[in-house]
Amino acid sequence: MREVRIRDTLSGELRTLDPRAEVGIYACGPTVYSRIHIGNARPFVVFSLLARFLRSEGYEAKLVVNVTDINDKIYDAARAAGEPSAPFAEKMTSAYLGDTGRLGLGRPDAEPLATETIDAIVALIADLVESGHAYESGGDVYFRVRSFDGYGKLSNRRTEDMDQGEEAGSASLKEDPLDFALWKAHKEGEDTSWESPWGPGRPGWHIECSAMAEAELGPAFAIHGGGSDLVFPHHENEIAQSEGAGRPFARVWMHNGMIETDTEKMSKSEGNIFQLSEALDRYGREAVVDYLISGHYRQPLAFGPEQMEQAVARVGRLRNFFREHPVEGEPGEAPSEHSPARGSGEAAAGESGEAPSERSPARGPREASWEQQRGRSSETSPDPRVTQRSEAFRDALADDFNTPRAMAEVFELVTEANRGDVPGAPKAVRWMLSILGLDSVAEAEGGAGEEAERLLAERQEARAAQDYERADQIRDRLAELGWEVRDAADGARLVPRG
Repeated sequence: MREVRIRDTLSGELRTLDPRAEVGIYACGPTVYSRIHIGNARPFVVFSLLARFLRSEGYEAKLVVNVTDINDKIYDAARAAGEPSAPFAEKMTSAYLGDTGRLGLGRPDAEPLATETIDAIVALIADLVESGHAYESGGDVYFRVRSFDGYGKLSNRRTEDMDQGEEAGSASLKEDPLDFALWKAHKEGEDTSWESPWGPGRPGWHIECSAMAEAELGPAFAIHGGGSDLVFPHHENEIAQSEGAGRPFARVWMHNGMIETDTEKMSKSEGNIFQLSEALDRYGREAVVDYLISGHYRQPLAFGPEQMEQAVARVGRLRNFFREHPVEGEPGEAPSEHSPARGSGEAAAGESGEAPSERSPARGPREASWEQQRGRSSETSPDPRVTQRSEAFRDALADDFNTPRAMAEVFELVTEANRGDVPGAPKAVRWMLSILGLDSVAEAEGGAGEEAERLLAERQEARAAQDYERADQIRDRLAELGWEVRDAADGARLVPRG
């Protein structure tokens, strides 16, 4: 098995993953108080594709992406919308599942909800209280930050710079300003609560993830991931909670950089968001995925029309390559060389023509390795250039998941094949793109048909009338028919869904 190394935020070093054990990956998902923006989609894409790559190399990987559906922000957003918080959170969760489903990468293996993990959360808090790391005050429960000697080791912050933020709880109830809330007593105006030894209330944000990660992956697992904005206080507090309770927790911490607009981090609170659904409508899923892996995951990524049009152009170049060099066989057929082979009876998301249920895993292809594919082949060995580029592609992903370097190898092989005959190149390119969720560009494009064209016209009329709810309904119906809508300056057009 190929050695895979990931840059660990905690140690600052490249850490080698253990090929003998399951690679459990826990990535922090969204707090569902509104539709997610394209920045929220970056960790979803990065960790989905990392799991896919690891499986292609023979690792056993399990991906867990949680949903935070209990939070102050949800109460505030639901109140502003004039809706009860529980159905509001359910609605936003459904929107999140739908938006990320349109990325065409399948679902994570588990997507736990905070509301479904209350018993485990309460049990973990009780352990911390018993150990002396936490205390009850006025119905709240707080973590004693100074009781944990290793606090600050992830973020390397000085004590005076440790502002716990809005999730910290009530200052008047805390022994120390550094302490943060594990449990919050029920307050007037909050329409949900759960029972606990400390009275009715709800969990704090940080404890939710410690409990959900352990419930799905056990107390020790390989990788904990998320955006770099979560290093402090969220992930710092997760370490303190879990290790304070005697759990070993994550071995490697992996953080993706933020999406930036005009050098400012994209965030809902800043109001400079660009919804993922809007990006998918305007540019198509392949361009969105290509954009999100166009920079190294650890680095910030600039966002704007220029960057997205560049992604559209790259996807167009790949489509043109396959128009000139079509790959024999259907996309779902196990090929003799490089494209994905299925394992355990699994199909890629969307391949069967049957949409997966929102909460059930619909994992991407369990890709066969290069050696496995060659071993099954009855064809002659591929051109040395194909082997060289494919190996360099795998090396790039094995070296701290360097997707831009991997894509550079894809385009180098495309260029070589466009200059002259390179036997095996189209299959190799499709195989490499399958690892990165972009192999749909190899599929032949056909006419949309009368019904799809009629729906497209109705959607344009709805948008012109500013009836965006109806426009979204029509877009969803087109998606059911297998078509994505791409909006551009010269109008909208239909392309096959990946």
